[in-house]
Amino acid sequence: MTRRRNDKGVTAVEYIGFLPILILIGICLVQFGLAAYTIQQAGTAARTAARISSQSDDDAAGVAAGESAVSEFLQGNTEVDMSGGSFEDARATATVEIPSVIPGFSFDPVQRTSVMPRD
Repeated sequence: MTRRRNDKGVTAVEYIGFLPILILIGICLVQFGLAAYTIQQAGTAARTAARISSQSDDDAAGVAAGESAVSEFLQGNTEVDMSGGSFEDARATATVEIPSVIPGFSFDPVQRTSVMPRD
C-alpha cells in the first residue's frame, strides 16, 4: 500500500510567502508613478512661470503663477527661480521635491527649466 500525501493548503501557504514580494512591487510601481507625476508637474510650473513673466515683465508674478500651477499635493514642495533670464527672454526653473511612499527613503528633487521670449 502506498500512502498519498495531503496537499491541502499548500497553495495558500505559497501565496502567503509570495505576498510580500507582490506588495513590494506594488509600492515600487506607485513610487515610480509619483516620480513621473512630479516631473510632469515641475515642467508645468516652469512653463507657466516663464510664460507669465514673459508677458508681464514681472518675475514675482511668474514665480507666484509657477508655484500655484502645480497640484495642491505638491504646492508645499515647489520652488520657482526666475534668475538667468535676459531682456529678450524669461527663464524659469522649477524645483519640486518627490514625495516618498517608501518609509526611510528620500529622493533628489526634480528640476525643469523653461525659456519663453518676451513680448
